[in-house]
Amino acid sequence: MLQTIRKFVIDNYLFGEEDKLGNEDSFMETGIIDSTGILELVRFLESTYGIKVTDEELIPDNLDSVNKIVSFIHAKQSVSTQTDGGISFQSAGRLPI
Repeated sequence: MLQTIRKFVIDNYLFGEEDKLGNEDSFMETGIIDSTGILELVRFLESTYGIKVTDEELIPDNLDSVNKIVSFIHAKQSVSTQTDGGISFQSAGRLPI
């Protein structure tokens, strides 16, 4: 998962320059991805990992680095595999700032 996300970011925003991206680098602070790019990234994540990113989840804590995205997707997939239909992503400990 980490390598797939890295490859997408490198190919689409860094034009193949892999050495310019650390897994903890903030996309917004480094200027790698702007707000329009985040929407493209979200579409990629939703189609690749079968998740739905809500408006409330469009926050830097979830989407501002490779590592944050990996953690966010793991949490989303963990919640979606639980059989208790009353559990939401936010009730699993991720609240918007």
